[in-house]
Amino acid sequence: MDTEVCRRFGIEFPLFAFSHCRDVVAAVTNAGGFGVLGAVAYTPDRLEEELRWIDDHVGGRPYGVDVLVPGKIDASAERGGGLDDMLAAIPEEHWTFLAGLFEKYDVPPPDFEKAKRSNVRGGTQVTKKGASELIDVSLAHPIGLIASALGTPPPLMVEKARAAGVPVAALVGTAEHARRQVAAGADLIVAQGGEAGGHTGEISTMVLVPEIVDEVAPVPVLAAGGIATGRQMAASLALGASGVWCGSVWLTTEEAETPPSVKEKMLAATSRDTIRSRSRTGKPARQLRSAWTDEWEGSASPGALGMPLQMIVAERAMRQINKVAESGNPGARQLANYFVGQCVGLMNTVKPARQVVYDMVQEFADAVDRLNRITEG
Repeated sequence: MDTEVCRRFGIEFPLFAFSHCRDVVAAVTNAGGFGVLGAVAYTPDRLEEELRWIDDHVGGRPYGVDVLVPGKIDASAERGGGLDDMLAAIPEEHWTFLAGLFEKYDVPPPDFEKAKRSNVRGGTQVTKKGASELIDVSLAHPIGLIASALGTPPPLMVEKARAAGVPVAALVGTAEHARRQVAAGADLIVAQGGEAGGHTGEISTMVLVPEIVDEVAPVPVLAAGGIATGRQMAASLALGASGVWCGSVWLTTEEAETPPSVKEKMLAATSRDTIRSRSRTGKPARQLRSAWTDEWEGSASPGALGMPLQMIVAERAMRQINKVAESGNPGARQLANYFVGQCVGLMNTVKPARQVVYDMVQEFADAVDRLNRITEG
């Protein structure tokens, strides 16, 4: 295939695969697409291990890294930058509410005091200092792209990427955000519609993509948000995008990091079984609706905290829930969830990531052939 991003990044197919799983990243890159590793879950040392593994398994083919750099976070997370400061900013009522959830659903709780400490590292990843450390690790590897999610790429990120000869991508949910990202130095814009999993806005992909294509031309645009098929890939290019950015579709692949009990939920879910909720990160993020999201959105909830404080409260708890769910605990299975887009209703089978790439490309070709027959007729 011959689009601007294919030429620029040296890939066969204009298919960018966002995943927290190194195996998915390598599989998509080796199949002719472009894998992008989500780095927010990793410490700098762990990210170094993951990237070294990818380097060893892609044979010099291009891949990228996505770093969560939010434009705004809870002010207390930046004051002093210490772990104790972040913990002190979390009201006790949130820990009490969390303990109550474990009791209500009859799930063995984690050691909350230990959990508080072990969660803080995840919270610091989305501070300026934490993100900067991940950026430095990433740029020390032969990556072909570094992406900024949730906020305008900071000048230091753009400066370091330029010095390393690495293009910068930015995820956006409005035309206004796209303008800011280009002005800040983004080389590639990912127009992500509200159907997407994870942090997302409210404008649909079908509306958002052509709006942003027109707004930032000649900067290339990837379409994102609920894209899981080759037909949607063809539609995205018809809207003016130079390729697509997909995340959710890899969650039910053989290689995916998705907990088995959650993968079962995804395979059975419809497109109506997701919700935008602040209950996992503190910012609106689309995920499977579950007892977890219902409880945090309910009248008894103290309300989600800002990012990254809600991450500290939620993520260690969810690791415990997912672990217990694998033993068949019914309450844990009710609570368990994960980030996923509305295309979950199209994700009905488990297959290798490589096969997902080939199936999407074949379906893309079939869709283009169908359109050609229509126009020729």
